[in-house]
Amino acid sequence: MAMQFDVAVIGAGAAGMMCAAVAAQRGKRVVLLDHAAKLAEKIRISGGGRCNFTNLHAGPQHFLSQNPHFCKSALSRYTPQDFLALIKRHRIGYHEKHKGQLFCDESAEQIIRMLKDECALGDVHWRMPCKVGNITRADGREGGFLLQTDGGEINAASVVVASGGLSIPKIGATDFAYRIAKQFGLNMVEPRPALVPLTFDAGAWAPFVPLAGIALEVDVATGALKGRGATGARFREDLLFTHRGLSGPAILQISSFWLPGTPITINLLPDMDLAQILIEGKGSLKKQLGNVLGQWLPARLAEGLLVANGFALDARVADMPDAQLRTLGQAINQWQIIPSGSEGYRKAEVTRGGVDTRELSQQTMMATKVPGLYFIGEAVDVTGWLGGYNFQWAWASGAAAGTAL
Repeated sequence: MAMQFDVAVIGAGAAGMMCAAVAAQRGKRVVLLDHAAKLAEKIRISGGGRCNFTNLHAGPQHFLSQNPHFCKSALSRYTPQDFLALIKRHRIGYHEKHKGQLFCDESAEQIIRMLKDECALGDVHWRMPCKVGNITRADGREGGFLLQTDGGEINAASVVVASGGLSIPKIGATDFAYRIAKQFGLNMVEPRPALVPLTFDAGAWAPFVPLAGIALEVDVATGALKGRGATGARFREDLLFTHRGLSGPAILQISSFWLPGTPITINLLPDMDLAQILIEGKGSLKKQLGNVLGQWLPARLAEGLLVANGFALDARVADMPDAQLRTLGQAINQWQIIPSGSEGYRKAEVTRGGVDTRELSQQTMMATKVPGLYFIGEAVDVTGWLGGYNFQWAWASGAAAGTAL
C-alpha cells in the first residue's frame, strides 16, 4: 500500500525545505523527496561557499516576472527580517558585504543544517535520494495525489513542486517542475538562463581576448529605460573580461533583462565625460593617448580599447582633432555591443521564466485549476536580481505555501 502523507514536497532545496519545515511545524504529516544524493548543492555552492542568504532591501521591485505583482504578497508576509530572526535563533553569524547582501560568517553548510533542524522540529520524513516518476490524481474518497517513486508509492493530499529550474545541470537541475505543470494543463513562461555571463562571436571578440581577467566598475544598460512598458535596466557594478565575453556582477545583472539580438551599453568611466575632459585639456595633455587613458583605466584595458577602436597608441592628445576625441569618448562612455548569446544554464545562477504565476494563487502558491498542487521557488516565473534576492523568494514562497497547506 502507498504510504499516506498530508503533504509531499518534491525538491529539498531552499524553497522545499522551508515549505516542509513550516507545514510540518503546523502539524502536517510531511514527506520531503529529492532525486539527488547530496542535499542542497545550490545552497552549498552559493556566495562562494558562504551563501548570500538574503538581501536587506528585498522588495517586489527587485524581481522580474510577466506578472510583476504576483510576488508582492509572499514577500510582504515573509521578509528578510523574518529570515534573519531564524538565523539568529540558530546562532549563525553573518555580515553585510555589499548593497544589503547578507552572507554567513562561516559556511553555507550552516544554512543547510539550520533548514534540516527546522524540518526535524516538525518530524519531516525524508526520501533521498528518491526519484519521482508519475504524479496522478489519487482514486477514492480522500482524493489527493498518487506519486510513483523508486522508493515506492506515496499518497498525499497535497503536492508541492519545489524542484527548481534548469540552472546548473551538473548539480542536478532538471525540467521536472515544467513537465508536471504541463501535465496538469498549466501555462509556462518560456525558460531561459538568467544571471549568466554573456558571450560574443569569436571573430568579433578576438581583439578583447587578451583583456581576460581585467575587472572594473562600470555602468551597464540594456533595453528601453523610460516610458510606458519599459523593459530595460541599468546597473552599476563590477565587470569582468573573459576569454569568451563578459561576466562579473554588472553583466550577470543585465543578462536577466537582455534580449537576444539587442545591444548592451557599457560606460567604462561612469564618473567622467571623457570627451569633454580630453577636449578641454588638450593644451596641457602632451602625453601619448595610451598613457593618458592609463590614468583612469587599467593600462592593458586602455591599450586594448584603443587598438580595438583604431586609435594609435602613440598619438598625442594635443594633436588630435576634437571630432576624434568625441569618437573616443563615445567608445568608452557608451561602448555598445551585441552579445551573440550567453554561457547558458551551465553557468546561469538562476532560470528566468517557468510556471506562469497567473496560474497560481499569490497568497498560497496553489494552482487555481488543480486544487492541492503547489509550485514554489525557482520553478515559477519570478526571478530576482543578483545579491540574495532569489533566496529571499525561496524563503517567502516556501513559507507562503507551508502556511497555506
